[in-house]
Amino acid sequence: MKSKTQHTRSSGNVFADLELPDADERMLKAQLAVQIRRFIDEKGWTQTEVAEAVGLDQPKVSYLLRGRLAGFSVDRLLSILNRLGHSVEVRISAEEYDPDEAQTLVTVS
Repeated sequence: MKSKTQHTRSSGNVFADLELPDADERMLKAQLAVQIRRFIDEKGWTQTEVAEAVGLDQPKVSYLLRGRLAGFSVDRLLSILNRLGHSVEVRISAEEYDPDEAQTLVTVS
C-alpha cells in the first residue's frame, strides 16, 4: 500500500511558506547572495581574492557564499555587488498593488 503524500503549493517565498519573520527581506537577501555567488564564480576568484576586492575578511566571505546571511544587510549586499563591478538599479512600479500582491524582484540584465 502506498501512502498519499500531501503537497502544498509554494508562495514563491520559502521563508514566507515557513512563516519566518521578515520573509520578504530574507528572500531579497538570498536572491542578492545568489547573484553575488554567480558573479564570483564567473570570475573564478578565491575567497581571499573576493575578500580583498569587497572589503570583507575571508570568514565573512565564506558565510556569504554559504548563504549564512544573518550578518549582512540588504545595503551591504548591494555594496558588495558594486565592489564586484556591477551596477544596481532599484525600480519602483508606478502601479499600486494590494500589499499582499506587491513583491520585490531581483533580475540580472
